[in-house]
Amino acid sequence: MRRILLSWFSLVIALGVMVPLETQGGQRRKVVVRPRTVVVKPSRVVVRKPVVQTMLVVHHGHPIRRVLPNTVVIRQPHRVVAVGAPLVFLPRLVWAPRVGTMPSSNRLVWQDNESINRDEGWVDTNFGVDDSGKALFLDLSGETALNFAEVTFANGNVQVVDFDARTRDAGFYRLLDFSDGRHVKTVRILAKSEAEETKLTVYLSK
Repeated sequence: MRRILLSWFSLVIALGVMVPLETQGGQRRKVVVRPRTVVVKPSRVVVRKPVVQTMLVVHHGHPIRRVLPNTVVIRQPHRVVAVGAPLVFLPRLVWAPRVGTMPSSNRLVWQDNESINRDEGWVDTNFGVDDSGKALFLDLSGETALNFAEVTFANGNVQVVDFDARTRDAGFYRLLDFSDGRHVKTVRILAKSEAEETKLTVYLSK
């Protein structure tokens, strides 16, 4: 009897050894390693329109006598304003750059902006204002060459501001003061971006 029990015990041990490990570990947690997904975002592509240049137009009586660019890229105004009086050019005003500070919101009466880029060369920007104030400001977001500006008032007088085609750093500048208060019809600025892109912002304050 003892011999039979020993044989039976030996058989049980042998069967336990022969059981596959997968059966013994049936309750084990399986770990699945998934390949890491790498998302490659496409680089930003900037598509620019072909540069179309045209002849620069200056009206009779324009006070600047130095050589001006022959061709420019024209930016039409976002708002078209008609001047109901004959244009009379005042003597040119040589611009002395003065850094200004942004007027408080309750003193700002008008603002507009235009973006120009280096590939365009000289750009003839135009702004329709048709509002009254006492000072104009110019904000440059990047290094910009400035040629001249024309500020046309409601009575037809045109004040030409001569920048002498010099390059100016980015900054907030006083463009023109008229402390007696004027109704500004339009502002024209001939500028060339020396940076990849420059935003010109013009402000009128009271």
